[in-house]
Amino acid sequence: MLGTCEKIENEFDKLNKKILITGGAGFIGSNLSLKLIDKGYEVIILDNLSPQIHGSDPEKSSQLFNSVKDKVEFIRGSVAKRSDWERSLPGVDIIVHLAAETGTGQSMYEIERYSDINIGGTSIMLDILANGSYDVDKIVVASSRAIYGEGKYICGKCGYVYPESRAESDMDKGDFECKCPLCRSELELCGTDENSKIHPISVYGITKQVQEQLVMTVCPTIGIVPVSLRYQNVYGPGQSLNNPYTGILSIFSTRIKNGNSINIFEDGVEGRDFVYIDDVVAATILAIEKGEAGGQIFNVGTGIPTTVNEVAEVLLRSYGIQVPLTITGDYRLGDIRHNFSDNTKIHELLGFNPLWSFEKGITEFVNWVNRHEIQEDKYELSIKEMKDRGIFK
Repeated sequence: MLGTCEKIENEFDKLNKKILITGGAGFIGSNLSLKLIDKGYEVIILDNLSPQIHGSDPEKSSQLFNSVKDKVEFIRGSVAKRSDWERSLPGVDIIVHLAAETGTGQSMYEIERYSDINIGGTSIMLDILANGSYDVDKIVVASSRAIYGEGKYICGKCGYVYPESRAESDMDKGDFECKCPLCRSELELCGTDENSKIHPISVYGITKQVQEQLVMTVCPTIGIVPVSLRYQNVYGPGQSLNNPYTGILSIFSTRIKNGNSINIFEDGVEGRDFVYIDDVVAATILAIEKGEAGGQIFNVGTGIPTTVNEVAEVLLRSYGIQVPLTITGDYRLGDIRHNFSDNTKIHELLGFNPLWSFEKGITEFVNWVNRHEIQEDKYELSIKEMKDRGIFK
């Protein structure tokens, strides 16, 4: 393994490396593709141009797709189809596997689709590589903070603990905080590191856990170097404003621009680690290029939690638009309370330091949204779907 990692690192001065990015027309993928092209790589993209992200006519409506379509070798296809993988893999040196279904709430009732794409697609990729003759040296797989479930906490009595899913009976009473799984005491939140317990509480989180484990388990047996990146909440200019199932900044922005009220789940104090797209791209390139990344799993975040209330307030202030903001106490099954990244490992091994503060990143995001037409607000439809299936309480 080490010899293979060193070999890859020593050869990265060559500019003829061919990188396949699955989901490469998406938010992270398109930004990564453009940066890799600037660095001299040849990029091939496999993407199905999902209407949920790109709209019904990607040629006209998808800024993400149009930003890359004439600069890469583009294959429109699905990671769930063996034939599409077989069209994409010849001559590829490195795979960045980003393609996935990503909505936490939606995953709780579209279970087959999430499993087919996230787990099934990864299985097909590895099966082809294990049984064929290809040139792939390294696979970087996009994992997620969702695999940690509620993440890492400190109990004054029990030390470090990893709470299980919150009880509906507590949340129905407005008690949303995690409790110690051993003594039920109140907990202190701390950064979640890579050695923390893996216990996802959503179908999406489960599929990302399996996806990561497949890559990290199979690749060393077939001579391929694996790297897994557990992304936190990625945001920035270019993220889909059409998708009402994921991306709180996009969902809130579309609501605000349409003059619609904002419904804040729980009590609004739930926290997330928002990491700017440029920092995510930088971390992913380090995983591609650094030999030290081989065989490793890394968190990618800022290490700073931001509450949903803070997100809503800064967006209202930045857009200069006032809409009703209601803290409803509603909640979704499968959502976590808090999570933020401990970045120690990626800093020490790869030298990664996030450069974008939340304030600076939000300014760029809002300016980008203001330059675009107001998108149709499909949020109420997504809520109805979750209510009909008992996910939204």
